[in-house]
Amino acid sequence: MAARLGVPGSTLRVLEEALGLDLTAAGDTAEAVAAEGAFYLEQVAITEASEDDYEYEEIADDNFSIPEGEEDLAKAIQMVQEQATDTQILEQKTVLPSKQQVPEVIEDFLCNFLIKMGMTRTLDCFQSEWYELIQKGVTGLRDLGNVPDVYTQNMLLENENKNLKKDLKCYKQAADKAREDLLKTQKERDFHRMHHKRIVQEKTKLINDLKGLKLHYASYEPTIRVLQEKHHTLLKQKMLTSLERDRAVGQISGLQATLKHMEIGHNYHASATRVGPNSEKENAPEGPTQKGLREAREKIQCKTKDSEFPTDMQPNPNLYLRKENICPAKFDYKLNSIFRLHELPVSCVIMHPHKDILVTCGEDRLWKVVGLPKGNVLHTGFGHTDWLSNCCFHPSGNKLATSSGDTTVKLWDLSKGNCILTFEGHSHAVWSCTWHSCGDFVASSSLDTTSKIWDVNSERCRCTLYGHTDSVNSIEFFPCSNTLLTGSADKSLSIWDARTGHMIASCDACGVTKLWDFRKLLPIVSIDIGPSPGNEVNFDSSGRVLAQASGSGVIHLLDLKSGQIHKLMGHDSEAHTVVFSHDGEYLFSGGSDGTVRTWS
Repeated sequence: MAARLGVPGSTLRVLEEALGLDLTAAGDTAEAVAAEGAFYLEQVAITEASEDDYEYEEIADDNFSIPEGEEDLAKAIQMVQEQATDTQILEQKTVLPSKQQVPEVIEDFLCNFLIKMGMTRTLDCFQSEWYELIQKGVTGLRDLGNVPDVYTQNMLLENENKNLKKDLKCYKQAADKAREDLLKTQKERDFHRMHHKRIVQEKTKLINDLKGLKLHYASYEPTIRVLQEKHHTLLKQKMLTSLERDRAVGQISGLQATLKHMEIGHNYHASATRVGPNSEKENAPEGPTQKGLREAREKIQCKTKDSEFPTDMQPNPNLYLRKENICPAKFDYKLNSIFRLHELPVSCVIMHPHKDILVTCGEDRLWKVVGLPKGNVLHTGFGHTDWLSNCCFHPSGNKLATSSGDTTVKLWDLSKGNCILTFEGHSHAVWSCTWHSCGDFVASSSLDTTSKIWDVNSERCRCTLYGHTDSVNSIEFFPCSNTLLTGSADKSLSIWDARTGHMIASCDACGVTKLWDFRKLLPIVSIDIGPSPGNEVNFDSSGRVLAQASGSGVIHLLDLKSGQIHKLMGHDSEAHTVVFSHDGEYLFSGGSDGTVRTWS
């Protein structure tokens, strides 16, 4: 029995020569069959008819040697070379590959499977062909993978299943949350749609109502215009009547004084005659109703000690100043210093009537007394519960009046620094306050469309002025007179009990400044300094320069003689208030950034 596995090539040649068989062809046939995929082991008995019955012994490969006397020297050398070549081939191809190159798990798997199935012949055939292919190195074992272990594969699949379930759970939660968010968004969308529809309906209704009101107002506009003209005519007549009455009173007083000093042959003394607007009523018989009213009025006056307005116009000291004593008009002001006094915007800056002292008030509910020129704070007043809008000095300079958004007007004693009186009566914020030159009355204007005159001695409201249809933003007593001027958001100026003539100035939110002659109730000149709104205007002591604080932070100086406009740049934000010093050397302005700036 012969086998192809593990037989050297030199041995095969010896057998071929000894037996006369072509084993190489047989091997090639076996290899061809193996290439076709039919591999099996077969025992072949080689028999050959021979003349003699000589039995040939099988020669082992390891003990193979050249028989003596059978080959010549050349053939022996060839056999030695072939043996060396076969040994080298066996060393290179018969060694089994390492476990890294030939995965043994495939062989083990197949062998175990065949043993388990009892297929021993197939196992023998597989092993023979398997190792033969390994020796030849013609197998594609490197391309084959390891046979997977079922347990390991199950574990991997189980882990993958867990991860997939976890991801599925997360995706479900995200989908549920997205569904909730979508429902919430849809509900909000529906709500806003309904709200928008309701707003559109209300807007349409308001537009229709506004159109109806405009038509209604247009129907009353001619009547209102006629009434306004009549009102202006009556005011003119009242002013003329007042002037004539004052002139007549002065003449009668002079005649009475002359009669007292005249002696006409007999002792005649002219009795003091009271001539006034109520003289006829006093001479008329008094009924019980009038008597009761007069007695009640006298009791109230005795109890409250009401002050009396001066009947005659008081002398204005500024009218008797010579022209050479009046400081010339100046326009070349330059920024000198900045005082940071308030944390919120400054609403008002005023000068003391006799001293180099400033008083400022702001929206931080505080008013401060500031010494000049250093700007040191001498006193801080607090007591209002809301922002301060305006302040003014008593003619003597020892008292201060302040108005506030808390609807009150407070009087302060500057020597002690405490509040001595609080006037309450307005229903909304008080915008402005002013002190009468006699020092017994304070007037205030409010957002409630009214102005009030307060008696300092009786500590009560003496009069409420009605007439404006919108907020009364400013109020001012003319110096040394009973004339009161108010400016309102209804775009009108009102003069109350006017007895003398002055030129007044006003500014509006469009930046237009106007000069008025209120004796004619007509504007003298109108100057557009816009587009920034004008917040306050103020004259200097000479009456030639008008300063305006604008919303752009620019201080405009208007030369009333030449009509030129000078600009002072220095505020970083809106300028709210402006005031001149008494000698005209300094100009003070307050801004929305809480600073007061000095110009010299």
